[in-house]
Amino acid sequence: MIEWSAEQRALREGLERHGEELNAGHLERESEMRFPEGPWEVLGRSGLFGLPFGPEWGGSGRDLLTTMYVLEGLGRVCRDPGLNFSAVTHMVSTGIPVQRFGSRRLKDACLPGVVEGRTIGAHAISEPGAGSDALAMTTRAVPDGDGYVVNGAKAFVTNGPVADQFVVYARTDSGNGPLGLTAFLIGARTAGLRVGPPMEKMGLRTSPLSELTLDGCRVPRENVIGRPGSGYLVLDHVMRWEVLCSFVTTVGEMRHRLDRCIEYARTRRQFGAPIGSFQALSHKIVDMRIGVETARQWLYRTAERMVRGDDVTADVAMAKLVTSENNLSSALAAVQVFGGYGYLSESGLEKDVRAAVAGTIYSGTTEIQRDRVAAMLGLHRSKDGHRQRESSTGTERVRT
Repeated sequence: MIEWSAEQRALREGLERHGEELNAGHLERESEMRFPEGPWEVLGRSGLFGLPFGPEWGGSGRDLLTTMYVLEGLGRVCRDPGLNFSAVTHMVSTGIPVQRFGSRRLKDACLPGVVEGRTIGAHAISEPGAGSDALAMTTRAVPDGDGYVVNGAKAFVTNGPVADQFVVYARTDSGNGPLGLTAFLIGARTAGLRVGPPMEKMGLRTSPLSELTLDGCRVPRENVIGRPGSGYLVLDHVMRWEVLCSFVTTVGEMRHRLDRCIEYARTRRQFGAPIGSFQALSHKIVDMRIGVETARQWLYRTAERMVRGDDVTADVAMAKLVTSENNLSSALAAVQVFGGYGYLSESGLEKDVRAAVAGTIYSGTTEIQRDRVAAMLGLHRSKDGHRQRESSTGTERVRT
């Protein structure tokens, strides 16, 4: 595993000292489906949002691995998975594409607010008729004078009800291929953009979700992120960051849950002995530990390979699978460890179960991830008679 420097450890410890402020009233907020404005400001002051962004925009210019390490600490100290999820969406899905692909003018306009947390970011990919199939999106952006006119509808927009700016993906040609998408940065007050009401959901309830409608929404040409038609490349980069950063936060949450279960199993007594001495229960906790370590290793190893420039398409898919499924298993096991107390809302463990289900759906469902890996193993045949296979140099298309 990676040897973290004293500076990296200090960054993480500095964030973890804010735990009490982040967690105050988190169960009430979750029950009321209320966005955590106070804790959001705490994260802004802590410097978390600025980790991967350059000093010229107020950030600290940290690399991917350092950012992940601190986010793992956030997951371990913060008991509000909705806040954690909204924070990563804001940083990664809004800030990262602008920093990596945006013009200097767009960066100067957008990134200082992202770093400070004063302009909340969201991104809009999924549509009512096209969830995980991004290439099936029907939102259109048509060139018009010195800009574009965007029409369409988006669904499942994380941070939508509280966002100040959106990264919106739209089709800019009449085909359905990957080169026909373009990414735009659109302000929440832009005429023709309408945000729907918050959608009540099963878990991650402090992370607000909504639909987004674009009706004759005019966007200046300078708000294109990257080049017209390069939106799929932007999205691919964002999704890799999103999986690594979101799910390393999940690993921190899993580690905290494991620690709770170990302590409870050592101190809770039944039938004259600590419940941790019973094999059936101790094995559940061992499996939780294995899940934490396996997920952590997959995520950091994938990040190291990505930084080196390796093809990590399959690695990202497998890292998401391993982490999301182990997190759900861990959350269910924790409820069993605590028994009746784990089933009570006040324990926070039933909340963890509901939040963990989301991890098997967002950023591409577990079924989509398995399909992706299967295709790279040459097990799926495309409509044109080709199949994909994974090789030492990347992904090849082979005639069958």
